[in-house]
Amino acid sequence: MLNDALAFLVRNLASFFILNLLLRFYLQVARAPFSHPLAQFTVKLTNFVVLPTRKLIPSVGGYDSATVLLAWLCALLMHVLLLLLLAPMPVNLLSSGATLGLVLLAALELFKLSFYLMFGAVLVQAVMSWVNPYNPLAPLLDRLTRPFLAPIRRLIPTIGGIDLSPLVLMLLLQMVLNFAVAPIESQLYTFVLVSR
Repeated sequence: MLNDALAFLVRNLASFFILNLLLRFYLQVARAPFSHPLAQFTVKLTNFVVLPTRKLIPSVGGYDSATVLLAWLCALLMHVLLLLLLAPMPVNLLSSGATLGLVLLAALELFKLSFYLMFGAVLVQAVMSWVNPYNPLAPLLDRLTRPFLAPIRRLIPTIGGIDLSPLVLMLLLQMVLNFAVAPIESQLYTFVLVSR
């Protein structure tokens, strides 16, 4: 019971921090304005670890590789802690199979949380377009979602003035998460647990 509560806490705190690191990275990639309060929150929350890491890890191709590396390391640490808390038997984390499985689990975690971040951005953007289209958050969300919504908008035109592209993108994201990411994550956990 206590281990489950600790695992819940570890997963949620780590996921929140990883999401902020990923948001910081994607805002930079999208060239979004960092003057928005959400962007300022993300930067201030992650500066304590990103700024020192940038001194050690240079940008690659103009992208903030330090932020992505930190997100991956945080995901790796999260999965190690979760395995230590929840594994039904002792896990040999030093075996080559377990190490490989953890490395892949951490990469998959970034992929999964990136999808959740996109899903949330599209959902908030869609709701705001109906409720308050001139909200200051709208341009920031548009910068993040436009590259993904534009191809869908070319395929599916607006019907009666209603843009269905957010709904289509959210369905596609859920399909990938449920039918591709979840089974792979389950197999990787099993692989790590049985590695000796």
